[in-house]
Amino acid sequence: MNVWTHNTAYHPWILERVRGRERLLDVGCGDGLLLARTSPVCGQVTGIEADAETARRARERLRGVKNAAVIEGDFMNTPLPAEAFDAMVFAASLHHMDEEAALLRARELLASGGILLIVGLTRPAGFADFLVEAARVIPSKIGSLLHGERHGGEIGVPTRAPAHATAEFRAICARSLPGMRFRRGLYYRVLVEWVKEGGPSAG
Repeated sequence: MNVWTHNTAYHPWILERVRGRERLLDVGCGDGLLLARTSPVCGQVTGIEADAETARRARERLRGVKNAAVIEGDFMNTPLPAEAFDAMVFAASLHHMDEEAALLRARELLASGGILLIVGLTRPAGFADFLVEAARVIPSKIGSLLHGERHGGEIGVPTRAPAHATAEFRAICARSLPGMRFRRGLYYRVLVEWVKEGGPSAG
């Protein structure tokens, strides 16, 4: 089932940036929709999903897709080889973890020249944030109505409210991913793009 949510709305943004990559890791892959969409444009796509039932559904979706695999496990504790991936995606999954620790682990697993993409959730805090969100309400509502939005709970994937305000999340990303590109998107999301240069500890 290919449903539209505030997260899948950013799949085209992700696809444009990972096209041609050889080894992609989708962290918190949910029911595998992004893996299904990236498999035709990447060499090998792997998802890691902590929730057992959701991982099962992802495997079911990807049955017969030879260049796709799903690992059931926790991103922080599942053994994965260093610098094994040249593309990594957190699509509305990073706020389910300790963000700073997860980004440091992502750096270890990403090969030099690899790209890291985040579709993040933050909570508004302060007058400036509320002004920005207010300006996006109408476009977001129109998009939701046009696409028949479904929510995470409706499609059976775990959901969690974000812990950090936008400024806090941006600071976390800046510390962990020097030189990252950060912008606010529609649908109450923020977008982060980072390319790893040099060796394992370079940014």
